[in-house]
Order: sequence, then C-alpha cells, then structure tokens
Amino acid sequence: MTMDVEAEIRDLKRRVSEIEGSSGFLTGQIKAVHKDLLASQARMERFQARTEQEFGKVNGRLDRVEREVQGLRGLREDIPGIVRDALRETMPAVVRNAVRAALREDRGKSRKTQ
Repeated sequence: MTMDVEAEIRDLKRRVSEIEGSSGFLTGQIKAVHKDLLASQARMERFQARTEQEFGKVNGRLDRVEREVQGLRGLREDIPGIVRDALRETMPAVVRNAVRAALREDRGKSRKTQ
C-alpha cells in the first residue's frame, strides 16, 4: 500500500509539473499577446487622432467652399441688376456715339455726292 501511495504521489507531482509547465507557457503567450494588443491600441489611438485632425481640416475646407457657393448664388441673383445698371450707365453714351458716327458717315457721303 505504501508503494501505491508513493507511486500516486509521484504521478501527481508529474501531472502538477506538466500543468505548471503548460500554464507557464500560456502565461508567457498571454503576456506577449497583451503587449501586442497594447501596442496596437496605441497605434489605433494615434491613427484616430490623425484621422480626426484631417477630417477637421476637410470640414474647414468644405465650410469655406460652402461660403463661396453661397456667395456665388448671391452673385447669380445680383448679376441681372449689375448688368441692367451698367447698361443704363453706358448705353446712352454708346447710342449717342453710334448716332454721331452714323451722322458723320451720312454727312461724309452726302458731301462726296455733291
């Protein structure tokens, strides 16, 4: 019976040793994976910060484009009035100059025919 108990104790020691060896190996693996996860998390946080910064720049540019488009829409609405005012200011002089030129031309022709 003593032999059986000693054999049982040796068997248990061997099995405990195997389990400890396996758990030691797994502990090392888990530590390595944990370290890799922490490094990946740090990279992702840096990537996220850069991405948010770039999106902030893009949003700023889009806001600027939007303001420009609003300005162009306003200009589109203002153009008919601008053209009308310009024509009102310049047309009398243009018509007056055209009439004068036509009259001079007519006078020049009538003098040549006399």
